[in-house]
Amino acid sequence: MSTEPAKSPEPADKNRATAAAILPLVGGPDNVVSIAHCMTRLRIALRDRSLVRDEALKALPAVLGVVEDDTYQIVLGPGTVARVTPEFEALVEEGRSAAPPAPASPHPVTAGELAAQGAALKEAQKARNATPFKLMLRRIANIFVPLIPALIGCGIIAGLNGLLMNLGWLPGVVPALAAIASGFMSLIAVFVGYNTAKEFGGTPILGGAVAAIIVFPGVAKITAFGTELRPGQGGVLGALAAALLAVHVEKRCRRLVPEALDVLVTPTLTVLISGLVTLFGLMFLAGEASAAIGAFADGLLSTGGAFAGLVLGGLFLPLVMLGLHQALIPIHTTLIEQSGHTVLLPILAMAGAGQVGAAIAVHCRLPRNGSLRATIKSALPAGFLGIGEPLIYGVSLPLGRPFVTACVGGAAGGAFVGLFNQLGIAFGSTAIGPSGWALFPLLDGTSNPGVTVAIYAGGLLTGYLVGFAATYFFGFTSQMLTDLDSDPDPDPGAPDPVSGPPKEAALA
Repeated sequence: MSTEPAKSPEPADKNRATAAAILPLVGGPDNVVSIAHCMTRLRIALRDRSLVRDEALKALPAVLGVVEDDTYQIVLGPGTVARVTPEFEALVEEGRSAAPPAPASPHPVTAGELAAQGAALKEAQKARNATPFKLMLRRIANIFVPLIPALIGCGIIAGLNGLLMNLGWLPGVVPALAAIASGFMSLIAVFVGYNTAKEFGGTPILGGAVAAIIVFPGVAKITAFGTELRPGQGGVLGALAAALLAVHVEKRCRRLVPEALDVLVTPTLTVLISGLVTLFGLMFLAGEASAAIGAFADGLLSTGGAFAGLVLGGLFLPLVMLGLHQALIPIHTTLIEQSGHTVLLPILAMAGAGQVGAAIAVHCRLPRNGSLRATIKSALPAGFLGIGEPLIYGVSLPLGRPFVTACVGGAAGGAFVGLFNQLGIAFGSTAIGPSGWALFPLLDGTSNPGVTVAIYAGGLLTGYLVGFAATYFFGFTSQMLTDLDSDPDPDPGAPDPVSGPPKEAALA
């Protein structure tokens, strides 16, 4: 009998195993209404929230944390979530098709009662966080989040191309890399228009067609408000507005145009009316708005410097907690489209550094709380890479004061980076999404790359140190230490991490 060493599971098997472990813990396939994912989270709409086993989910090795919003969100991290989601979708479909017919209920209910129960569950889950403003922000985020992988890939290629250009290496390859890095950005308005129409209930290709007008070179022959238009004027903001208008026009046409003529008249009127308004109004107005955003961001950091960085870095964690950070996505994208990078992201990334420093301080201050220390150890690697949800929702936010001191660390790191912007060393990120250490390959600026990297690293270190010090000395009251510095499930034979092994064991 041969004894071959066991092979490690293939990546696909590992992702399927993760999905298979998650599915029963969220109530099985029949409890899943819809599935989506963003950069780091698997987002599931549930029929019955009470069927979810939160603690068992958090204990899975692949799960970095859970967040409850309008959907149930399982934090898996970048890359992993994109691979696990299709496996999860496939398992849900398989489970539904294989499920036997449900037995007849001894106490049948009417369709109206079932609808009322479902509506009550849905409203109870959304009531806390479903304000119109936040729902609108979430819909806007849904437009831009699918674009992030391309932004990251093209941003890294642009950074590599800039390095080769500065070093004078591979001159024959540099133009090719420039074309690869710039192709997506030159057409990003089209993708924004497509996604906008899709998100707001229109025909996606019509939204893309109207947005494509913005980047068409021939618009340079058109004059609006006394000035000649420029290809790309208005950028993603113009594309967003144009596609929203196209959705409105299309829906109105669907109601008014006879069904026999709909297939011909509705697309024509949608593109014609939206296109004319885009050319003779939206492009100019959106262009002015985009220019104002760029000028404000540059002016804010060149004049406000350290103070602006302190405010931005200190407030970003509360924005994430409230879901308001999604409003920054179009601003980041506009800045990248204008200057090739967003100067705001490296400063906002300092919030994650403060969070990491605070978590390390909590680990040091609570040596007897084994469960919390284990949570911190498992979440820190993700925290260093800029994935802050496990530390926010698993450590600092539930404790209260450490969340505030983590914000202090983020403010200090933001002030450090902002100060150098004020001194004329401005830089930013060529893409959105990554943060922490993962942002290093995406840094770009007017100064030497080594200087840019050193300043960003200095900001991270400042955030770590100040977040740690603020939490260690001010993050706990005496009562908090008394209540928290104990293991909820102690092992009687295990040595105490502070006083050492039990006296009997020591004497033996």
